[in-house]
Amino acid sequence: MSNIIAIVGRPNVGKSTLFNRLVGRRQAIMDNESGVTRDRSYGHGEWCGKFFTVIDTGGYVHGSDDIFEGEINKQVELAIKEADVILFMVDVDAGMTGLDEEFASVLRRSDKPIYVVANKADTNARAHQVGEFYSLGIDGEIFAISSQSGSGTGDLLDEVVKHFKDEGIEDPDAGIPKVAVLGRPNVGKSSFVNLLLGVERNIVTDIAGTTRDAIHTRYKGFGQEFILVDTAGLRRKSKVNEDIEFYSVMRSVRALEDADVCIIMLDATRGVEAQDVNIIALAEKNRKGIVILVNKWDLVEKETNTTKQFEDLIYEKIAPMSYVPIIFTSVVTKQRVHKAIEVAMQVYENKTRKIPTSKLNDLILPEIERYPPPSVKGKFIKIKYVTQLPTHNPTFAFFCNLPQYIRESYTRYLENNIRKHFGLEGVPIKVLFKKK
Repeated sequence: MSNIIAIVGRPNVGKSTLFNRLVGRRQAIMDNESGVTRDRSYGHGEWCGKFFTVIDTGGYVHGSDDIFEGEINKQVELAIKEADVILFMVDVDAGMTGLDEEFASVLRRSDKPIYVVANKADTNARAHQVGEFYSLGIDGEIFAISSQSGSGTGDLLDEVVKHFKDEGIEDPDAGIPKVAVLGRPNVGKSSFVNLLLGVERNIVTDIAGTTRDAIHTRYKGFGQEFILVDTAGLRRKSKVNEDIEFYSVMRSVRALEDADVCIIMLDATRGVEAQDVNIIALAEKNRKGIVILVNKWDLVEKETNTTKQFEDLIYEKIAPMSYVPIIFTSVVTKQRVHKAIEVAMQVYENKTRKIPTSKLNDLILPEIERYPPPSVKGKFIKIKYVTQLPTHNPTFAFFCNLPQYIRESYTRYLENNIRKHFGLEGVPIKVLFKKK
């Protein structure tokens, strides 16, 4: 990637608000509570014909009681190394603090262009107070802005884009498959993503709710390239009692809706819970490719048929979705982790596969002749031919004389035969009947 802007600073100065303004949508979670952002979040923006990537970071702190302090600071330092331009945000309303001065000494070691951005300068009086921040020792002009209203951000971007040598790419992720990793809190989603990437991309702790935003990362390896999305744990609505967790859940649901394939992680030590079934049902409702990943399999005592029994239990809970692949893994022992990605990519290929009409009719029409639709009220239903519609998900239209009399059981028969001949593992199929 090129043309990268990193927004850094101490907690609660408005970094996520500016991030959302630069990318043009409410992507990052915002709250008055400090420490809401933990991992690095990426978004894309444009100014004066220049396209760029923006990195939102957690608040840099030192010597606090926050158990996430060290991990957040690592994420900030990685963002600084990755960026072409650094926006150092401070708060005009609060004035300069010891944390600002401490962080400025960290930034002065970088050879990147750095702009001090004095946020919350909502009035002329506040805008005149930015002079005190020159003592931070950061060369260049200080920009007084209001990330809430957008005041001053245009002048800031005019200066920032001067450092970009090329126009950049409007959407670097366009056309690349998106794989979202979903599940209840603490099933190992972030550990799974970090293991695949080979870096500590996301903060991992034993505390449920560590991940808050949906974290997008480009994955390239083993002949595959896709966007891997780590998400916050999804709990039942009755269990969500904080605003921050509510918005985390909403970001996870949006990640599911935007994904092509959903890897849904289960905790083998806890079995199949109602919320696991709800998440799988939500993915199926949105017609996403689905892979079920049973993590922590190394912690389960096994007998001869343990795997088969667990599989049967899952299929019983999610019936009639017998087409979903199930993989048993352990992130800790690295057992079958890459197998999960291979299967996810196969599911994506199944989801985007286009079957020729001639092949469909050659294989499905004989199945219909062998077992035709049952007559209704003395009327015989004749299916003439079948074709796949040009939709984002596998949708098959059967043309017949009396489509209104086709029963649900026969629809399932046709779907099962499509799967028998063409596979389509992990992908919901839609069957339509049209009058011919």
